[in-house]
Amino acid sequence: MNFIEELQWRGMIHTMMPGTEEQLAKEMTVAYVGIDPTADSLHIGHLVSVMMLRHFQRAGHKPIALVGGATGMIGDPSGKSAERNLLDEAALRHNQESIKAQLAKFLDFESDAPNAAELVNNYDWMKDYSFLDFIRDIGKHITVNYMMAKDSVKKRLSSESSVGMSFTEFSYQLMQGYDFLWLNQNKNCKLQMGGSDQWGNITTGTELIRRKTESDAYALVCPLITKADGGKFGKTENGNVWLDRRYTSPYKFFQFWLNVSDADAEKYIKIFTSLEKTEIDSLIAEHTTAPHLRILQKKLAKEVTIMVHSEEDYKAAIEASNILFGNATSEALKRLDEDTLLAVFDGVPQFKIDKSVFSTGIKAIDLLTDAAAVFPSKGEMRKLVQSGGVSLNKERLENQDQIITESDLLNNKYLLTQKGRKNYFLLFAE
Repeated sequence: MNFIEELQWRGMIHTMMPGTEEQLAKEMTVAYVGIDPTADSLHIGHLVSVMMLRHFQRAGHKPIALVGGATGMIGDPSGKSAERNLLDEAALRHNQESIKAQLAKFLDFESDAPNAAELVNNYDWMKDYSFLDFIRDIGKHITVNYMMAKDSVKKRLSSESSVGMSFTEFSYQLMQGYDFLWLNQNKNCKLQMGGSDQWGNITTGTELIRRKTESDAYALVCPLITKADGGKFGKTENGNVWLDRRYTSPYKFFQFWLNVSDADAEKYIKIFTSLEKTEIDSLIAEHTTAPHLRILQKKLAKEVTIMVHSEEDYKAAIEASNILFGNATSEALKRLDEDTLLAVFDGVPQFKIDKSVFSTGIKAIDLLTDAAAVFPSKGEMRKLVQSGGVSLNKERLENQDQIITESDLLNNKYLLTQKGRKNYFLLFAE
């Protein structure tokens, strides 16, 4: 597999330095991507560079994931309009371990092969490096003029914001440049990859290596991923789409990919999966003939959900989707964990009911009219029950006087009411 050709057909190359392709053709090459450890989970915005490392390893080269423990204490100004909060070492170490566990789903860290992936933390080589030594050994090789010419610096300094840029942030590109130098000298790393907004920081590293060691170093960046409508990729009304199920449930994760537009699905399936070109071309052709079947979205959602979570989580997400949109059974509903249940029925009308009502038992007709205004009147409810149009927890309600008790509650807390085919209501027992 030719790494550059692979990235080109996937639309994952924005710019690369001359000589990069020749270097990769010459020998097994070591490359790294930097990851900001300001949270204990990656989000899907990180996935592009992680997939670059995945393809890099598949092509026989050696990937290094650098967790920026030291640079994370400063904050990268690239693409930011204000300085970010800084983290302490304990938080950064915790985040590093969590991120490595996620990366292990994409990269092979355990292999005995020469191209086994590695995880490094720049805090390990920065923590004992004194400020005096740093400015003497590193700072003298890069001029202020060179640093000021970088887009990330110019944009912040020319912005209308009065915040400006602190010296701490200004020094970020020099620290990232030193990371590349350290990896070049200690890990024989010759290539740094990242998003196109990192081009300035990455080329500072190649310049530092050239001036200090006179050896070759290369840079390759991918385009920043956007949505077809111009919106920011990976953002929803609730914020980032995370890889950790604590922040984004597998069901919501699956739904994110399932709901992308046709144009985005065609682009994303190349970037975020390892499917071969022939299979993707076939899927695109099939989708074009019947776009209403959403073949691309379904395959994309399946591949990414299994890669990030598991096949079991994918199957559970499909089953959860069927509960809302299909003819799922009460057994399927009862198998949902609480987080998925709430995710599936997010946005449906909800009512809070005193739990004591269920401990003594309450007639369904009293529950759904007096305790919770699912029906405006008992007469209307009786008519719909008689015509078979009312369900509780996906089971048809045969008698409006049926007694509802705690044993009917899902997760000992919820009761799902369905009025007609599409009108859902969720009752909370508190």
